[in-house]
Amino acid sequence: MRWLGAVLAIAGNTWRDAIRSKVLYVLLFFATLLIATSATLATLSYVERERILQDVSLGAIRFFGAAIAIFVGVGLVHREVDRRTIFTILSKPVDRSAFIAGKYVGLVATLWALLAVMSLCFAGASWAAGAPLNAGHATALGLVAVELAVVVAFATLFSSFATPFLAGCYSLGIYLVGHLTRDLYAIGKTSNSEPARQFTLWVKRLMPDLEAFNRTIEAVHGLPIPGSEVALSVVMGVAWIFGFLLVAVLTFERRDFR
Repeated sequence: MRWLGAVLAIAGNTWRDAIRSKVLYVLLFFATLLIATSATLATLSYVERERILQDVSLGAIRFFGAAIAIFVGVGLVHREVDRRTIFTILSKPVDRSAFIAGKYVGLVATLWALLAVMSLCFAGASWAAGAPLNAGHATALGLVAVELAVVVAFATLFSSFATPFLAGCYSLGIYLVGHLTRDLYAIGKTSNSEPARQFTLWVKRLMPDLEAFNRTIEAVHGLPIPGSEVALSVVMGVAWIFGFLLVAVLTFERRDFR
């Protein structure tokens, strides 16, 4: 119970710090602006305007959500070290694992609140343009929430041992590769080079498949999204979250702040 109490206390402080971040509000502003103006972008086409509107809006939600997760997440631990408050926190009966878990939970809660705001903007823009909404859109947004939780997990890992700049580079690299693992694997299978095939195979095995959380096409076109695939994506996401956080805790436990 004491461990859980420490996690919740740190999560609350992380929430308060995150909502004061100027970067967060700048990115949220551009996300909501792009969603709001997506109706105008859709008028550039004479066909499928509603689908273009929703495609742009969902893309904006995923992109800016990940950007907020990375830019805020990479400084989670470094800010405490830079302000020397880490010594005050760890001098109390607080496990380092509770510190990492609290930081993670606080930022995920912040991101999910922002995702709810962007989702409401998306629903409002769709309603104003007469674009239909269905369960597929809710599923797609739910998987975005899982993807953001995964992004925060590896951003927290890199924040536990690297500077914000390096952590940001590492996180951005994993995010980009995570969305390309399927394409790289497909290219590797058609390659005549055995090292290339092995390389793409190991990239697929070692990197999170973030494209598994992208159901924009199905939602926009009203295609069915199999429940088994959604469940598999969620299980995979939870596994990656626990894996990244476990490594983050083990790394942070060995870190010397003297």
